[in-house]
Amino acid sequence: MRHVRRTRFRSLVLGAAATLLVLPALAGRVHADDGQAVTVQGEIVDMACFMSKGSRGASHKACAQMCAKKGVPIGVLTDAGDLFLLLDDHNNPDPYDAAKKLAGDRAEVSGKKLSKPGVTGILVGGVKGL
Repeated sequence: MRHVRRTRFRSLVLGAAATLLVLPALAGRVHADDGQAVTVQGEIVDMACFMSKGSRGASHKACAQMCAKKGVPIGVLTDAGDLFLLLDDHNNPDPYDAAKKLAGDRAEVSGKKLSKPGVTGILVGGVKGL
């Protein structure tokens, strides 16, 4: 019985050690493009309505602008279907504020691409309506 416990414990320890060795390599691949300059075009959506109900477009514009004004997170949905969370640059908030005013409209957003597991965002550096 001791041998079985010792073998299981050893397997658990070795598995954990292998995981700890592999995770940094995977994390490096996931975030390799962090800080890369990016420009995308698409619709500025309020994340709450878009994620929960799929709401977007001209019929949702007034609601999207109201939500953005209240501080609901916003994103840009590209024509290809990619969704980027828009992030306020605390050192330069004007471009993000301009993006909030364009909620429900098409825009071009530029900034730095940032990724964490499960989400990709853009630290907004510039925005213009299309």
